[in-house]
Amino acid sequence: MKIRVYALVGSSGTGKSYKALYIARLKNIDYIIDDGILISQNKKVGGFSAKKEATKLAAVKRAIFYYEEHREEMKRLLKQENPMSLLIIGTSNKMVNQIAENLEILPIEYIYQIEDVSTEEEIIKAKNSRKTEGKHVIPLPSVEVKKDFSGYFLDKFKILIRKKGAKHEIAEKTIVRPTFSYIGRYSISTRAIYQMMAFSLYDNPFISRFLKGKIIEEEDGIILICDISVINGENLIKLGKKIQITILRIVEDMTGLNVKYVQINIRNIKTL
Repeated sequence: MKIRVYALVGSSGTGKSYKALYIARLKNIDYIIDDGILISQNKKVGGFSAKKEATKLAAVKRAIFYYEEHREEMKRLLKQENPMSLLIIGTSNKMVNQIAENLEILPIEYIYQIEDVSTEEEIIKAKNSRKTEGKHVIPLPSVEVKKDFSGYFLDKFKILIRKKGAKHEIAEKTIVRPTFSYIGRYSISTRAIYQMMAFSLYDNPFISRFLKGKIIEEEDGIILICDISVINGENLIKLGKKIQITILRIVEDMTGLNVKYVQINIRNIKTL
């Protein structure tokens, strides 16, 4: 079955990704290609986000599927998913046509301009956010991008999508500051994470002492190992689970890192 291909075009920072889900819902478009990734039903199907590239040039190449491995993966995904319709997001007519050509899905049936779906005020607001804060929107819930963007500044927000004659929908999107943002890169010391782990245990009356911590770094996140001394009087399984949740929440909230899991080692038990 031939894919009906549409596109949304607007210059950088005008809020295209913000409007993508709105257009998709309004026009019953079931798949979106945005900055190198394929999205469907508010979930990432596959691909590699251009927002993870270290430079703007590399990000553009990634977004147009210049790299063969990335391009072939996306062609395979499209064949596998067999979408009825697809929305391509890009900064110019030339760019979206290049994407469609590289993925062998030409022609594009209709190209929407950002001015068709956004007010002048919305576009100005989006540009200011990009210029002053380096913020980029990904049309996916944060749970879908957290592993891909472990260690990046992440935030989430929800929008209400109104459809005439149909039930309103709420879609979650994620804000990320990419590596190539002019604001620059940031790093988090292991010592700071150890301090966060110790801090998260501070108010628990059944914990005698934070003994030591260990951090295992993996490509999609970190594993935290925490050795503690406890005071007798609490169910140890219940206490361990509570500590795991507390450490995970505090470290993720304060760093933006994806914590894959927290391992608690109870080294000794003190009796009062």
